[in-house]
Amino acid sequence: MFTCRKVFADIPFAHRQFRHEGRCAFIHGHNWSIEIEFACKQLDQRGFVVDFGGLGFLKTWIDENLDHACLFAQADPQREALLKNHPQLFKALVIESVSTEGIAQFLFQTFDPMVRKEFGDRAWVQQIILHEDSKNSARYQPDA
Repeated sequence: MFTCRKVFADIPFAHRQFRHEGRCAFIHGHNWSIEIEFACKQLDQRGFVVDFGGLGFLKTWIDENLDHACLFAQADPQREALLKNHPQLFKALVIESVSTEGIAQFLFQTFDPMVRKEFGDRAWVQQIILHEDSKNSARYQPDA
């Protein structure tokens, strides 16, 4: 198997950890970096796992859904109140879990089908490493 990695860096977005006992229960933001590891068994005719120049579809998704957005957990008891006037105030994305680990899993589940479609199942997403600022990170890789 061959692998390669692409990093989409310095993506500003916010989240709220409603179950946290400290400051993270408040809406707060980070500069995130998404490190995507791609894999394949057979390189393409150029010798690539994926052509980094052909990943614009991922950049577009990131810009449209994450850049300057605020992520909320589906189970957040304040979600409806927070989203009441969101289109006028901020871009919102509701996912299952807004922990770094949960966002990494969500990104994997979002990007892997996109990559498989783009590359005809020849290449796939092996793992996502999500960096929260430069201090923290989480990795999601599904069980084999």
